[in-house]
Amino acid sequence: MAASERAPKRPGRAPQGVQPGVPRGAAEARRRVRTVLGEAAAAGGPDVGAAALTDALLVASELVSNAYRHGGGLTGFAVELDRAAVRITVSDASTELPHVAEPRTAGAHGGFGWPLVHLLSAEVTVTLLPGDGKRIRATVPLRTCPPGRPAPTRPGGGP
Repeated sequence: MAASERAPKRPGRAPQGVQPGVPRGAAEARRRVRTVLGEAAAAGGPDVGAAALTDALLVASELVSNAYRHGGGLTGFAVELDRAAVRITVSDASTELPHVAEPRTAGAHGGFGWPLVHLLSAEVTVTLLPGDGKRIRATVPLRTCPPGRPAPTRPGGGP
């Protein structure tokens, strides 16, 4: 997608001319993450707990939505899994670095995605690409637990 194309007004909807091989929106990105993790578990890889799956799906949604909304379009997407983490890599057409939005008034929407990606990830890196664009890689830890044991909780008691 050319950097001059406009991002869609609604998150998760891809504009015309989306790059081949990349998710057309956040829902498709979530399906890809779920597929990679499910195939790995079926092949004897790590069995990802519900909390880690939810975290990975949310991180993928946020990164893809932000690429379409703020980054001039999604130009690359990858999901990698090892025994300790799932890595979600998103490339977009913008060289503008992600940032936290200004405090918003009550009732306003948006501005929570980038802090949420950091909260759920053990590591987040942003790399400017030669030419145009950037690559964001988020490493979401797997919090697997033995069968019959409750999933670990986050501070504050959440899963």
